[in-house]
Amino acid sequence: MLAADRMRCYPQFTSEHNALRKTVRDWCTKELHPNAHEWEAKRLFPREVFNRAAELGLLGIRVPEEWGGLGLDWWYTVAYAEEMVNCGMAGLTMALLVQSDMATPVIGEIGNDYHKRNFWMPAVKGEAIAALGVTEPDAGSDVANIRTTARRDGDDYVINGSKTYITNGTRADFITLAVRTGAAGHGGISLVLFPTDTKGYRITRKLEKMGNHSSDTAELSFEDCRIPVKNLLGEENQGFYSIMMNFQGERLVGAVSATAGAQRILDDTIQWCQDRKAFGRSLTGHQVVRHQLVQMETELEACRQLCYRAVDLLVRGEDAFREITMAKLFCGETTNRVIDRCLQLWGGMGYMDEAEVSRAFRDMRLISIGGGTTEIMREILTKLLGV
Repeated sequence: MLAADRMRCYPQFTSEHNALRKTVRDWCTKELHPNAHEWEAKRLFPREVFNRAAELGLLGIRVPEEWGGLGLDWWYTVAYAEEMVNCGMAGLTMALLVQSDMATPVIGEIGNDYHKRNFWMPAVKGEAIAALGVTEPDAGSDVANIRTTARRDGDDYVINGSKTYITNGTRADFITLAVRTGAAGHGGISLVLFPTDTKGYRITRKLEKMGNHSSDTAELSFEDCRIPVKNLLGEENQGFYSIMMNFQGERLVGAVSATAGAQRILDDTIQWCQDRKAFGRSLTGHQVVRHQLVQMETELEACRQLCYRAVDLLVRGEDAFREITMAKLFCGETTNRVIDRCLQLWGGMGYMDEAEVSRAFRDMRLISIGGGTTEIMREILTKLLGV
């Protein structure tokens, strides 16, 4: 089944949703995908891609129109994330999703007019690149133990510390930054908006990664960096809850994107197996191959339905914490398994860098790590289930 035909099976998507879907797909196939090999090799895509994404309205899909966005619902975000995989670069997709769905939504949730006017709107318009700064060398999923400090000094915060694994880190204009403003533990954490032209800020190094090569990832340092207290998001020492809630959107859009990316590779693999001959017949002429293909199709449909269940709850204004956590867990494990099986079916060709299944194999590994590891998702669910 073609991808476009598959999406017609889901009543959640109206003609308006599918119009956005077509816009994103056309942009990916005509303007982005032809550059995939070059941008992957350069380990970076042009900054102008952010500008083009903003022109298409993709950096502010759920942002109210008064702040420069489209004012649409989560189903449009799903359509956007599912179609972006057609660019063939998970790194580029991740960089844009960090901008639209990871670093900036919390500004809309708890920011004031100053924050929205000076940080949110420029990000939505593609005039500023945003990054999310939470992870540190000694604190990944354990957010409550971050050490980067923000000490109050008059009308300023003085920031010292470091962050690592920061997507968009080498060229971000501002960072939605998690800092410690109080005592140890989750009760002493705040969020601030940090302009990267601040004195004392330094990009320690650009990190080389296993996959997602088209995006930049950096290690950052802060030495006596002064920013105004008015850059505090929400209340002081109340940032942990906002970070956890912000993670929900990140995890859901990551699960949606991973599922769509795996589906794209599976569709290509099905075509490959129909065309590739082995022992006098196509690969699909062998029962064992046919059964593997339908098993993978079934598993990805289960991923999709779990994601859609979570989105449905969000759109109806209901709590989706459990379902999002399950989606992140299940989709992370499943998509990695599917890509591994697909690569096996491609044989020697799948091991070549020129094959998209090879790139997907490297890229997909991140989904069960970033935004909260598989192990953390399981631990969260044990608490929710009371076991």
